[in-house]
Amino acid sequence: MFDLGKYPLIGISGKQYAGKDLLAGLIQKHWPQYQKIPLAYAIKKAYADEQGLTLDQVEANKAQHRPGLIEKGNWGRSQDPDYWLKLVLNSQTPTIISDVRLLREHTLLRQAGALLIRLNADRDTRSARGQLVSEKDPTECELDEVSDWDLVLENNQSAGELEALLLQSLK
Repeated sequence: MFDLGKYPLIGISGKQYAGKDLLAGLIQKHWPQYQKIPLAYAIKKAYADEQGLTLDQVEANKAQHRPGLIEKGNWGRSQDPDYWLKLVLNSQTPTIISDVRLLREHTLLRQAGALLIRLNADRDTRSARGQLVSEKDPTECELDEVSDWDLVLENNQSAGELEALLLQSLK
């Protein structure tokens, strides 16, 4: 069991539609001192501004915009491998990064002392939750072989069952 009081930073990784935002929300429900700041927020904001869209428009059509979002994320990382992560790590409050997708992000969060959680869900379960796109992109598969997660949770069932697993694992 992990004591969240020892972790001012939590990183959550998983494939698209694994339930990363759901898990972040469940953590916030039981530990409200945490704020969720996904790396994708900065990417989505930059992409939306560039495309003349609102964040709500991007969110409403996320599958359609995913290739452009991936391109924008890769652009930032080409400027500095830690470009998006540095924007989030400046937070002074306990933070959940709900979209750890790349080995570099995993490594930096590990070095920063984050609790690293991998959330898994079968492909069939994930495809029932939403349209899967760009599955071969490094942002979807680069962390598949990483094995040093502090906590690995399976999310092929209901939100209630995920919440029960979470509460069994954290205090």
